[in-house]
Amino acid sequence: MSDHVERAARLGLWLLPAYAVLLALGTLTHQPPVSDFDAYARYITTDVFLVSHLGGSIGGAALAILGALAVTVFIARGRAGRAAVVGLVLTVVSNVYMAASFGSASFVQPGIGRAHLAGVPGMADINSDTAYGPAFFATALSATALLAAAAIVLGVAVARTSPALRPYGTAYAVLVPLFAVTGFAFQPAQPWTGFALAAATAALAVRLPATATGTGSGQGRRAVARYRSTSAA
Repeated sequence: MSDHVERAARLGLWLLPAYAVLLALGTLTHQPPVSDFDAYARYITTDVFLVSHLGGSIGGAALAILGALAVTVFIARGRAGRAAVVGLVLTVVSNVYMAASFGSASFVQPGIGRAHLAGVPGMADINSDTAYGPAFFATALSATALLAAAAIVLGVAVARTSPALRPYGTAYAVLVPLFAVTGFAFQPAQPWTGFALAAATAALAVRLPATATGTGSGQGRRAVARYRSTSAA
């Protein structure tokens, strides 16, 4: 690859740990259950709720896409190139739909919460029909499942590229789905899963350029050797 593309890709790799840090920070607090609608309404009208969704979730989705693109730039010509491209495509699609889900939360829920706190009746029913309606759940759950699949495919592609990258690819394939699962099953662990993902992807950002370049160079030397032996024959 050209020098400027490689430099851009090297920088892009650091967007994955940035994405993971945003995920972790955005899940340090969680909204109360909808069954306690007064507490729920107070939380969703806070700046913390809005910033975590706009910056952490939607902004994080953009970083995830760009970071996955950078990973694919380095490993697309390796032994797991096709899997890397599939993982990139799944990452893009899942994060687009994930951003749509968080956009709904960012712009709909605060208005519902303010109306409820102002004494407007029926806001819980409106919340159930809009912010937590069937369309939202279908989109959010499908996007979450697709995001987990994307992480597994891309992580396995990284792990297959080189034994030196196997721990980082495996960590990515495990921690992204685990982050999603803890959001439903055990919320106190969710931010720590995000921080663990940040550490793993930071290590990947350090190791991948040198490892992928070395792997590519080795393939190039073998190709030249095969060409020379064919010519000599």
